[in-house]
Amino acid sequence: MSLALIVAAALALALPAWGVTAYNRLVRLRNQVRTAWADVDVQLVRRHDLVPSLVTAVRAYAGHEQAVLATVTELRGQALSAQAPGPLGTIESALAQGIGRLLALQEAYPDLKASENFAQLQRDLVQVEEQLQYARRFYNGAVRDLNDAVQRVPDLWVARAGGFGNAEFFQAEDQGREAVKVELAR
Repeated sequence: MSLALIVAAALALALPAWGVTAYNRLVRLRNQVRTAWADVDVQLVRRHDLVPSLVTAVRAYAGHEQAVLATVTELRGQALSAQAPGPLGTIESALAQGIGRLLALQEAYPDLKASENFAQLQRDLVQVEEQLQYARRFYNGAVRDLNDAVQRVPDLWVARAGGFGNAEFFQAEDQGREAVKVELAR
């Protein structure tokens, strides 16, 4: 057997093996992005589930703050209907600001601040925000890994042939956003 024939046979075996390996890695990365998004979605649902209780608690003590209550309720509805990470990030940023305004009302309403129900809602929201931050970082890391893989040569060729594309980051808008301050009532 000639050396050229051996090299050709090795390439004929190595090229499909590389293609299968690259394809399987892309599938794993795509599934990791989907799983990470599901984790973000779980935390967003938990946040959205707390909003009606928070609005009800604030309404009981500060009913004339209708503009804030209506804004938060409307943003929750928009967030529930949004699907894509990009637009959802913008809505979630506005919702976080609205929740922050609701929580800030406790300073103006001592009875609200003293409410155990309101204090528990605050604790629950803090926990959800911490979990959401972690889930969002994990999701964005998975998106970065997938996007790197589908843009790198030679994996780019397998990605195009296999229908793999870039995923969208989930980012909160930072433009002009003030930090949400949450103080737990004691």
